Amino acid sequence: MNTAEKESDDDRRISIICFSLTGKETAQKLKEGLEKCGYHTELYKKSRYLEDSIAESTADWTAEHFHREDGLIFVGACGIAVRSIAPQVASKKSDPAVLVVDECGQFVISLLSGHLGGANELSLKAAQILGAQPVVTTATDLHKRFAVDVFSRKHDCEILFMKAAKEVSAALLAGKTVGFYSEFPFVGALPNGLTECDAEGIPLGGESVPEAGVAVTIHPSCRPFAATTQVVPPVVTLGMGCRKNKEAAIIQKEAENCLREADIYRQAVRNLASISIKKDEPGLNALAEEWKLPFVTYTEEELKNVEGEFTPSAFVRTITGVENVCERSAVLGSDNGRLIRKKTGREGVTTALALRKWEVRFE
Repeated sequence: MNTAEKESDDDRRISIICFSLTGKETAQKLKEGLEKCGYHTELYKKSRYLEDSIAESTADWTAEHFHREDGLIFVGACGIAVRSIAPQVASKKSDPAVLVVDECGQFVISLLSGHLGGANELSLKAAQILGAQPVVTTATDLHKRFAVDVFSRKHDCEILFMKAAKEVSAALLAGKTVGFYSEFPFVGALPNGLTECDAEGIPLGGESVPEAGVAVTIHPSCRPFAATTQVVPPVVTLGMGCRKNKEAAIIQKEAENCLREADIYRQAVRNLASISIKKDEPGLNALAEEWKLPFVTYTEEELKNVEGEFTPSAFVRTITGVENVCERSAVLGSDNGRLIRKKTGREGVTTALALRKWEVRFE
């Protein structure tokens, strides 16, 4: 379950399947070790000689769990895993981590979704638990090069333009310089092969202009390099207000208009915010569900206590008790961040955007 909503290890769900008595012993040891690391794990057995063996075929079991779990671990032969997952494989942005462990627990193979799905990281943990040899075949890991998909996952970001991401990796592996631009401050030294650039893709150190690069941005228009892969952090709060029982379609249209006019990616929106009297507003809840966003609401008193200058409305005050809902709730929802788009009102819907403080960290 490799999605834009990234999870900590404590939230990750792993299903393990084994096919023999020896494999069961290895799988049980792995299950217990992963649970100590905070993973939620389930162990399944597929053999007529094992008690409580599943009735369905391995292929059907895989189809059921592939799109539901964060990771699948096959304790057995690689061929079983390959044949089982083949019909399910769709995209490195959505496929779960898939590992293969031999039944004696000597090798742990990162088979699928090594970076974005976290299979490489999971294979290292599994190998440590079993005292096994991890087998990782991704080139950037083998050559210890910066991997934009790993970087994106660690920062809970959405990565866009995967073709450009491949060009970034190819350039790094070829020893070429790759550009790095960020709209946000960063701490730590840039990894080898990256050079800091400005918003136009010009290196700050006077080097030649790189053809490929990474841009940490929330703006669709931000493309400093000929081949730009964008890393989009979820750092924006969409504050909204609306008339009672406003149509869900209009609310969604105005939310889309707000982001388009502000040149903000929908992937950058972290949550939806409003006043507490709107917590059961059908259209706002429909938007939150459609966009898979947390919907947070605040009391009149909480909104009044937000510091800053906000667009006043006498009408809104008579209805809610506070002169502005969308701007104030956006700021609160962004952990008292910075208002980046003030109130816009159309068709009985108001919108505003706020940006929380955030930074890139290089270890």
